[in-house]
Amino acid sequence: MQTNSSAVALTGNAMPLNQIVEATEFLVFGLGCEEYAVNVERVQELRGYEHVTRIANVPDYIKGVINLRGAIVPIIDMRIRFGDGCPTYDAFTVVIILDLGKSKAGMVVDSVSDVLRLTSAQIKPAPQVGASMDADYLLGIGALDDRMLILIDVDQMISSADIGLIEKMAI
Repeated sequence: MQTNSSAVALTGNAMPLNQIVEATEFLVFGLGCEEYAVNVERVQELRGYEHVTRIANVPDYIKGVINLRGAIVPIIDMRIRFGDGCPTYDAFTVVIILDLGKSKAGMVVDSVSDVLRLTSAQIKPAPQVGASMDADYLLGIGALDDRMLILIDVDQMISSADIGLIEKMAI
């Protein structure tokens, strides 16, 4: 799926792994050679990457903010957030606007490919990794044929400190 500045509207709330009973839809996105996914119910819309207004004294993965229909939305670069190489921005770069309840945030990703429905049987627990890797944001691993999707828990990925910072920026 290729996007431009026109938006694709989606709405909803998060669903924890233990509440995935039958099937849940996930928005699949790419970062480098890896495929990640977030619960589609947390996605408000998809946008092409656009210029952001830089904010001083924020973590380097917060690229800045955009004005989205009157709301100030912080933009988080997922490559920087995950320490996955140097980000590049081109015609395929996508901003996924997330609904965080009281606020919104945008995730910059390399591309968005599709929406997939995964059953609880297709979702495996996140592997236990050493203390050197912070994997608290992993919801699990989605196994679908020959694909493995890293399922992201949006609430855990954006730490409470980040949410506080985001809410301050949105005022």
